[in-house]
Amino acid sequence: MTRHRVTFIPGDGVGPEITAVARRVIAASGADIEWEVVEAGEAVIPDYGTPLPGRVLESIRRNRVALKGPLTTPVGRGFRSVNVTLRQELGLYANVRPARSLPGIRSRYEDVDLIVVRENTEDLYAGIEHWCGRDAAESIKLITRPASERIVRFAFELARREGRKKVTAVHKANIMKYTDGLFLECARKVAEEYPDIPYEEWIVDAMAMKLVQAPENFDVLVMPNLYGDILSDLCAGLVGGLGVAPGANIGDEAAVFEPVHGSAPKYTGQNKVNPLAAVLSGVLMLRHLDEAGAADRIMRGVVAVLTKGETVTYDLGGTASTDRMGEAIITEMKAE
Repeated sequence: MTRHRVTFIPGDGVGPEITAVARRVIAASGADIEWEVVEAGEAVIPDYGTPLPGRVLESIRRNRVALKGPLTTPVGRGFRSVNVTLRQELGLYANVRPARSLPGIRSRYEDVDLIVVRENTEDLYAGIEHWCGRDAAESIKLITRPASERIVRFAFELARREGRKKVTAVHKANIMKYTDGLFLECARKVAEEYPDIPYEEWIVDAMAMKLVQAPENFDVLVMPNLYGDILSDLCAGLVGGLGVAPGANIGDEAAVFEPVHGSAPKYTGQNKVNPLAAVLSGVLMLRHLDEAGAADRIMRGVVAVLTKGETVTYDLGGTASTDRMGEAIITEMKAE
C-alpha cells in the first residue's frame, strides 16, 4: 500500500469540524494518508500578520496535494482572497466542480451528473483593475492562448479518463470577439486532437438557460474563469446547493481539494453543519491519488446514509450532528 503525505488545512468557521469528519472517513476508507497540519485563514492573522503564511505554501509545494476547509478573507483589511492567492502562487490553473445528484438530497432535478472545468488564472476574475479618473473604473479581461489551450486540453483529458460522453465549451464570443473569440478558437483547435469525444459550443447566457431546462444534456463543461465561477454555483443548485458541492484546484505541480461553501462563522462550534462537501472533496482527492477503491468505499457509505435518511444533519432534513453523520458514513462503509 502506498503512503501519501498530504497537507491538511482545517480552515475557519465550521472548517475544522467538517474537515475532521472528512479525515476520519478517509482513514476508514483504507487509504494510507499521513497528514501535515498547517493553519491558514482569519484565525492566524494575529500570529502571522497574514491569512496565508508562507509555511502553508511550502507544505503544499512539498507534498503536492492538500485538503483544506473553507477560509475567511477579512473584508476591508487589505488582504487578497486566500483562495485566489493559493491558485496563483501554486499554478492551480484548473478548477474542477462536479455536480452529481445524490439520493435524499432535496432538488428539483434527478440524475444530474456533470462537471464544470473552469480556467483559474486569468479573465476578469483575475482582478486586473484600476481607476480611470474619479468617476470610472476599468477591469481588464485577459485571455491568452496558452492558458485557453491548457484548460480545454485538461477538460478533454478528464473526459477521456472518466469515460464522459461530451465536452461543451462555454463562451460569449458573439460579443467579445477578441477575448472569448480567442478562447473559442483554442477550444476548437484542441477538440480536433480528441476525435473520440464529441464537442459542442454554447453561448454563456443560453448555457445558463439550458442547464436549468435540461441539465441531463450536458457532461463536461469548460469555460473561462468568470463564467465558471457563476455557472458552477448554478450547477451546485441543481443538485442541492453548495453544502454538497466538492471542489478541486489542480495544476501541474500541486492540487488542492476543498468544499465549495463558505466558513459559515455563525455555526462555528455547533457541530450541526453537514460534512458532505468536505467528505466528497476527500473523494476527489483520493481519485487524484489513484486510490479509486478507497474513494468508491466512501461513496458507497455516503449513498447508503443518504438513502436511509436516518442520520443526516438539520440542513438535510434530519437531526444528527456533524460528527454523528460522519460516524454513520463510516459504519455503512464497514458494512460493505
